[in-house]
Amino acid sequence: MVSFTAAERDAVYKTIYARRDIRRFRPEPIPEDVLERLLQAAHHAPSVGFSQPWDLIVVREDETKTEIAEIADRAIAAAREGYEEPRRSKFADLKLEGIRESPINICVTCDPTRGAPHVLGRSSMQRMDVYSTCLAVQNLWLAARAEGVGVGWVSVLYPYEVQDVLGIPPHVKPVAYLCLGYPENGFPDEPVLQKEGWRERLAVEELVHEERWEGEGTRDDDA
Repeated sequence: MVSFTAAERDAVYKTIYARRDIRRFRPEPIPEDVLERLLQAAHHAPSVGFSQPWDLIVVREDETKTEIAEIADRAIAAAREGYEEPRRSKFADLKLEGIRESPINICVTCDPTRGAPHVLGRSSMQRMDVYSTCLAVQNLWLAARAEGVGVGWVSVLYPYEVQDVLGIPPHVKPVAYLCLGYPENGFPDEPVLQKEGWRERLAVEELVHEERWEGEGTRDDDA
């Protein structure tokens, strides 16, 4: 049985609270032994039915990064048009990706057919494969923070175009496109979107319910 000392336990929480979405990177490479530890951390995520539905595509070549970055450029420009002023201008000021600058990109995919047709635990909730893949992303992200490596999740992309660039089979779906590298200015004290005034962190007390959902949106409220 594995047990943790108080210092080890505190380190886990420290890593969770200190994790940040990083967009600006230094050019220095990530050592191969560090990258291997991050990939192993991702692969040791929990998965429903022990299905391990993820694959991890490590992207290093500038040409490939440029192709993905051009997809992001178009997706970001389209997303910006969906906002009204002054939100549109604030959106334009945000740096939403570091694809070209980061030394390593990793695309995390989900294969819904792995272990099929019968995956334990997915008979009534088919999306458990995607949820499990997200746990692999979080494992990698937390391990990276402990290693001093920054990670940025590029969510404004066209996934089918990414699929085509990276040669991902049609039945396998891109879930996360990550930029990895050492942060240009270190890790900020608070999330960038909070620091930039885009959104504030919600109070956990507003989000925790006892026994049943209470508050706005309950059946009693809708009656």
